[in-house]
Amino acid sequence: VVMARTDALAREGLDAAVERAVACVEAGADAIFPEAILDLNQYRRFSESVDVPILANITEFGKTPLFNCQELADSGVSMVLYPLSAFRAISKAALEVYQAIAINGDQRAVLEKMQTRAELYKVLGYHAYEEKIDALFSVKN
Repeated sequence: VVMARTDALAREGLDAAVERAVACVEAGADAIFPEAILDLNQYRRFSESVDVPILANITEFGKTPLFNCQELADSGVSMVLYPLSAFRAISKAALEVYQAIAINGDQRAVLEKMQTRAELYKVLGYHAYEEKIDALFSVKN
């Protein structure tokens, strides 16, 4: 799959960005990634101009507003990328943990915010994995 990204909108405007998207599709692109979209009508314009999927890059603190999935779908967007959402949350949580350790000498003040071992194992499907490994490598008499 070849996805063509265009950043032309911010410097050259919507018409130029759409023209580039069309040219990319004509050259063989399987999808279009228009960057720095400011409103849903701009996504709609891309989706009406090319017959390939459109990707929305929804990153916090960027130029593109935080549209929801339904708004994007209604505007012709087929794929949504959230490239830093989890990382930003993890980074802030890690900072809070290490600040607590620096201030208190331990992490007890933030334990209630942490995922327990049981919760982690459930998310990972750890026990099912263990059973599978045991079944694969058990010695049969």
